[in-house]
Amino acid sequence: MVIRTSAFYYLIISVMLLGLVPAAHSRDLYRYYNTEGNMVVDYRVPAEYVAAGYEVLNEDGVVIRVVSRELTAGERDVVDAQQKLDELAAAEEERLRKWDESLLLRYSTIADIEAARERSLRDLRIRVSILKSNRRALKLQVESLQMQAADLERSGRQVDVTQVSAIDDLQGEIGTTDRAIVDREQEIEEVAAAYQRDIDRFGLLLEVVELRRTLLAQDREAAKNHSRDPR
Repeated sequence: MVIRTSAFYYLIISVMLLGLVPAAHSRDLYRYYNTEGNMVVDYRVPAEYVAAGYEVLNEDGVVIRVVSRELTAGERDVVDAQQKLDELAAAEEERLRKWDESLLLRYSTIADIEAARERSLRDLRIRVSILKSNRRALKLQVESLQMQAADLERSGRQVDVTQVSAIDDLQGEIGTTDRAIVDREQEIEEVAAAYQRDIDRFGLLLEVVELRRTLLAQDREAAKNHSRDPR
């Protein structure tokens, strides 16, 4: 009786193990198209067909993964160009977002921006005025030294080398000052243009805010009318 029971248990275990064999040896299938355009299902995809893409199937024939075909050079160029456009658009959107936040934090009205512009431009104009005053002083010094040199030459005496060198140095300073004046005047134009862009952008923001208020008021009015007459 014991022997028969043991044999019975061995038989049950064997059946269970046999039932596990297919699962243990199950493999994914691959479905692809060959050069003739025919669908092929196999346990592997030949290397020459990988670039064309394929599908991975489980043992029940259900698609579990799709591998797309490789893009052509032209298609890759299009994808890369579109990606760059998307990146540029995202960067521009972020720039505008930061710009808008900065404007709304610093200013309450367009008059605030105009006042800030006048302060900045006034400071720059003062710098230009100082530079021009320095240039006039340098030119007077040059003229004085040149007159002294001319007097020496008319009297038959030789002009001192240090005097000539001083004139050259002053003229060099005049040239440096001229360039600084040009730079500051260019900066004045750029600052004025930047503030004008801020004014224009802030005006757009105010229009958007006003539009939202109008739409919100309309929605509230519509909701109020609906509550009075729900038909």
